[in-house]
Parts: sequence; C-alpha cells; structure tokens
Amino acid sequence: MSKQTKEALRPEDERLSIGATFGYGLQHVLTMYGGIIAPPLIIGQLAGLSPAEIGVLIASCLFMGGLATILQTVGIPFFGSQLPLVQGVSFAGVATMGAIVTNGGGLPAVFGSVIAASVIGLLIAPIFAMVIRFFPPVVTGVVITTIGLTLLPVAARWAMGGNATADDFGAPENLLLAFVTLLFVLILSKVPVGAISRLSILLAIVAGTIFAAFLGRVDFSQVGEGAIFAFPTPFAFGWPTFEIAAIISMFIVILVTLTETTADILAVGEIVNTKVDKKRIADGLRADMLSSAVSPIFGTFTQSAFAQNVGLVAITGVKSRFVVTAGGVVLVILGLLPVLGRVVGEIPSPVLGGAGIVLFGSVAASGIRTLAKVDYRGNMNLIIVAASLGIGMLPIAAPTIYDQMPDWFNTIFHSGISSAAVAAIFLNLLFNHLGGVKRKNAFVAAPTRSIPIYILDALEDGDSVVDGKVVDKDGNEVDVERADH
Repeated sequence: MSKQTKEALRPEDERLSIGATFGYGLQHVLTMYGGIIAPPLIIGQLAGLSPAEIGVLIASCLFMGGLATILQTVGIPFFGSQLPLVQGVSFAGVATMGAIVTNGGGLPAVFGSVIAASVIGLLIAPIFAMVIRFFPPVVTGVVITTIGLTLLPVAARWAMGGNATADDFGAPENLLLAFVTLLFVLILSKVPVGAISRLSILLAIVAGTIFAAFLGRVDFSQVGEGAIFAFPTPFAFGWPTFEIAAIISMFIVILVTLTETTADILAVGEIVNTKVDKKRIADGLRADMLSSAVSPIFGTFTQSAFAQNVGLVAITGVKSRFVVTAGGVVLVILGLLPVLGRVVGEIPSPVLGGAGIVLFGSVAASGIRTLAKVDYRGNMNLIIVAASLGIGMLPIAAPTIYDQMPDWFNTIFHSGISSAAVAAIFLNLLFNHLGGVKRKNAFVAAPTRSIPIYILDALEDGDSVVDGKVVDKDGNEVDVERADH
C-alpha cells in the first residue's frame, strides 16, 4: 500500500482478520438483540398473532435488519453512510403501529403506512441532511450524551429481569447476575491482550450466561423445537393497505427516525473521528428509508440505526465498518436459521443489563467529551446544554409526562433523543445564529482569564498575536516590554 493510500484510509475502513471481524460482529448482534426483537413481540401480541406467527415476525426483523446493516455499512452510490452503524426495527414507531393495529387496520394497514411514509422519507432525505450546519459540538454533544442517558433505563430494566410483570422483576438474584456480568466486563477490559479487551462485552455475556446456567437460569431444552431453516415469505401477513390517517401518523414517526438516525450518524462519526458531511448523512438516511420501504414486503417494520451499538464502538475502540457488516451477515443468518435465534434468545436479560451499564454509560461519556470541546465563554452555550439535556431527560424521568398531549406531539417528544435534538437545534439557532447573545447574564460562563487594560491601550489598529508573538498590520514583530507593572 502506498503512503498516499495509507494517509487516505479512513478509520472506519480498517480491515481486521476474518475471525476478529466476525467475533466483534457477533458482539454487536448480542448487544442489540433484545432491542430488535422487542417491537415484533409487542406488535405481534397486539395483533393477536399466535406464538408461531410472532416467531415469523421476529425472524423477518432479524433478516431485514441484517440486510439494512449491510447496506448502511458497505454502501452503494447514494445509499449507505459507510459507518459502523447497526440497523434494526425502530422502537420509535411501536406506539403508532400499535394504535393502527388496534384501531381496526390490522397489520396490512401498518405495512402500507410504513411503505408510503418511508418513500416520502426517502424523497426528503437530502433536504433533511442539510441541517448538518446546525449540528456544531454544542448540539452533537448534547445529543450523544442524551443517547447514552436515555439508554441507561433500558440497561436497568434488563438488569432487573426484563419483564416488569414477572414475579422476580428486580429480585436480588437478577441484580447479582447483572453485577457479575458487569464485573466480567471490567476485568476483561483490563486484560493486557488487545483481542480479549476489545471482545470484553461478548466474552462477559458468555461468562455471565455460564454463571446464570449454574444458578439454573438458562434453559436450552426448547431450542430444538421449531424450524431450523426458514426464508421470510413475502407478504406472509397479507397485502398492504394504504389508509391516509395511518400514513400521516407513520410519517411523523419517520421524521423522528430521520432525526435519531442523523444524531447516531453524527455520534458515531465523532467517536470514530471521521468526517461526516451532508452528503454522507443523506446517503445514510436514504439507506434507512429504502430499507424501511422494503421491510413490509418481508413482514417487518421501519429500520433505524441502533444507538446502543454506538456505545459498543466507543468502548471497544473497534472503528471498522466491516465489523458491523459482519454483524449484519450474522443477523441475516439468524433470520434464516430460527434455531440460532432461539439460542441467542436464551441469554438472560440481567446478563445483557450488566453489559449494558458499561455500553450505554460509554455513550454518555463520549457526549461529555464532545461537550468539553465547546467554548462557553461570553455566549449562551451553557444554557443551550443545560436546557436541552433537561428537556431530553423529561420523558426518561417521567415517561407519562406527555400522555395528555396530542398524539403527534407525544410521538416526537416521547423520545428523549429527539426531544434533546429538537431543543438543542432550536436553542442553537436562537442564540448562536439569529444574532447571538453578547450581553452578560447569569447563564454566560465567566471568562477563565483576563488581560489588564493597559495592555490593550498599548495596541494599535492591525496588531495581532501569532504564535505567541505580537505583530503589526504589516507582519513585523512588536517588541514586548517585560517590565513589571
């Protein structure tokens, strides 16, 4: 490889050995597995499907999530951000799809609304991507931090057992299992062997599952029941129907999905330390929308980037997009081989919760690191951060806070990520683009140092400081007197 080629290589284009690539890819799959199967479980139950039919929904979600991930990471012209982003069924649309199902439209109306709204999203993706100039570090830092903080309750629920209606939800045994898994993550992260420390999450999940087996918490007896191989049947749940009200409701979900995916693209770009411009965002959003438009054909729903996997990139330091491509291949295989999905499905929720604490906390830490780069002197950036984080945390601290608001408002602001993103973008526009705020007030951070006025009096028009030296307008160095004053 020439010197020029090495210099042009982006961090995300790194290629690892086949074994390492698929090992890290499997780690990504295990991290998001619980999240990707939750929407089909919920929607399937609301639609009154049998367990076998819900199994088909889950397999379809895994299959399409894998294809969408491959498209997003490998990329083709106009589609795919070529970043290490895992795709899967977006949880943002669960409430809306549930309402469509229960209001008489059934799954065909859900599939029709997803197709129509995703096609509209595909058309507006380039326009949506133009907001990149309104995502400076003060905005991206808020969004990345919020992503991590909003995911921590997910880790807590997993640690408590996953099912809030179960009798053992929050039982000491569940918390012990989560703590042991967390301990495995911390110990393995300190092992002075790169492959082990980078695979600490995967290995900790395996070790936690083994520990759970000793406690009698793992049961693989049902794994052999059911089909071993199954290809998703197109339109298995009927042909889609297109209802205007359902499409409008789903389009609001698509706007939220576009916002969250944009945030995830910016977040992973910051973590990987690679350039993200409006073209790259547009390509990523188009991949999102194309995958979402095709998904109903195979019996699944809207696709979106998974925020929890952004945390895995941050904590492992593995930036290669091809690792995530391998994860996409694993998802496709799981979708075609339900027996493997059943094996993965036996991993206890508390084990995932223990790993999730580190994963999601690392996303928040990455956001804090970005916020540390923001200049807070003489501007309103401090209140932008404070207000946006507060607004983003409201639906996390009080999940029912917007229940009395209109459905469209609830759909947008029920997500802490989209709430924080909307607030940060709006406040950044208000304070930093529409004239700015120069006056002093309680929210403007105090300067960290000051210069005596007599020094300013000695300067003339055109004087400037270059490399620590004072130069005049012609570029000549000005002598600096060292005398005490």
